[in-house]
Amino acid sequence: MNILGLNCAYHESAVALIRDNQLIAAIEEERLNRVKHAKPALTENPNDIPWQAINTCLEMGNLLLSDIDIIAFSFNPLKRLHNNLNLNEQCIDGEWGTTEGEKKFYKKLIGIPDQIRALGFNGQFMWVDHCVAHSASAYYPSPFKEAAVISIDGIGESESVTIGGARDGKLFSLKEINYPNSLGLLWEKVSMFMGMSEYDACKVMSLASFGDPARFISQFHQFVKVNEDGFEMDINICQFRSNNFASFEQVFGLPALTDRAAIIRDYMDLAAALQELTSEILLNIVKHAAQLYPSKNVCLAGGVALNCVANTAIFEQGPFENIYIQPAANDAGTALGAALYAYHNIFYGHKNPAFESKDTYLGPGYSEEDVLASLSMFDLLYERSENVATEVAALIAAGKVVGWFQGRMEFGPRALGNRSLLADPRDPDMVKRMNLLVKHREDHRPFCPSVLKEDAKQWFDIRKDADAAHYMLMAYPVKPEQRALIPAVVHVDGTSRIQLVSAESNSKYHELISAFKALTGVPMLLNTSFNDREPIVCSPEDALKTFLRTKIDFLVIDNFIIRKKDLPQSASAKTATELV
Repeated sequence: MNILGLNCAYHESAVALIRDNQLIAAIEEERLNRVKHAKPALTENPNDIPWQAINTCLEMGNLLLSDIDIIAFSFNPLKRLHNNLNLNEQCIDGEWGTTEGEKKFYKKLIGIPDQIRALGFNGQFMWVDHCVAHSASAYYPSPFKEAAVISIDGIGESESVTIGGARDGKLFSLKEINYPNSLGLLWEKVSMFMGMSEYDACKVMSLASFGDPARFISQFHQFVKVNEDGFEMDINICQFRSNNFASFEQVFGLPALTDRAAIIRDYMDLAAALQELTSEILLNIVKHAAQLYPSKNVCLAGGVALNCVANTAIFEQGPFENIYIQPAANDAGTALGAALYAYHNIFYGHKNPAFESKDTYLGPGYSEEDVLASLSMFDLLYERSENVATEVAALIAAGKVVGWFQGRMEFGPRALGNRSLLADPRDPDMVKRMNLLVKHREDHRPFCPSVLKEDAKQWFDIRKDADAAHYMLMAYPVKPEQRALIPAVVHVDGTSRIQLVSAESNSKYHELISAFKALTGVPMLLNTSFNDREPIVCSPEDALKTFLRTKIDFLVIDNFIIRKKDLPQSASAKTATELV
């Protein structure tokens, strides 16, 4: 049984492949086409099929498209057509919420099976509800036989939140919250109100730590009614399907920004209030889920489940003893969820423990031959290290920024030690250096520590053990006596979004951090995604291009160390033309 899971209805286009009883690969199209989010979410492009990800998955599985038995698509256009109610809201002509826009969206979606069949697929095509795909991505990789399951994002067909349960491989829904009541869309709207894109919720989250929520929380409550079992939003103020911010300007007493560089304390306070509102709502939802489906376990997915501050609050203050959060909680994860749902509901009647998540390294890996070929393309000098962990740890301890490229690429939005930029967490100037000279982004953006699992509780106040802490999905207070020792990974609120690293989860990364600890006494590294205003690098060629055009000091690919001081003039000359 060969199953492809496919997501491309909105954004974060992605593909997952199951061959027999094994998850072979899961890949985001953006890593291959080098366009962030793969494509914008538009009514006219849900049929932009992620062919590069499909072909890469098939290649990794030694399969042809004609070998696929089932394609499971993480959206149901028929359900969208029936549930898209006319709310008399303000919409952009021909776009979401208009008769013309919704018909266009439906027509593009419903034609996808024929598009794929024209290229050799002759198996079963299966529409999987978007929220079901999110829920499946959280439950089937979890270590739990039974659990409460919560999906919370912007919008699927019409739902923004589903609360349900799962037992022995079967998912069931108990409650839905539908559009226009959407935390995910509220984060998008506030992001745009602050002069950012709809995809910049992570930037708003980082700003929240600088602000005071008390200033604007009452204004949010004017149009967001928080209930014990959920929330309701006033669409006349939210106006999610328009570019009109007049209602926000009136409620908050602030002008909509056109340039995020103009952000001042007022907008930090606004972000802080949104974060407090989100944590309040999610805690209520989790408590209600425990009433609907009493269990010790809870599984989460959906883009809002990437909110590490809220995740920590609901786990530490909520009723559940154990939590699993899908690392690819955004829409990319629905490709995985759709494939797993099809597998368990068509082929395998129970929950198969073979699919329990051990790591996120599900993307392509590259052979030494591939690496050498890429190096030769750029006419670079390099050396093969016999003790790469010790040598690289010494470079980082000496203040160098290192691009670390190892093994298979991560699936999901976090770089977790295979496509990472690494630096010394002890350096108080490293945040500014990384943000301004390497990542070329806002100086308020924090950095995360990858910390040895066995040492984490000596440095961070971890009240309850959570598997999610392996994936930068939880934020913990840094112990007061340790904060001055690792200033580069302590956010302004005294917390860190940590990645626990064990020898079992990533042996080579664990070895590197252990070598750094042996040199410095600090069992962690600053870890950020290996990119520069682009998708995380996928291939050795991607890594070399980013290395050459930024202030990264060293690049390590497998056991090869590439040094900038060794760059020949011919390679340096490429940065201004061929590499941009």
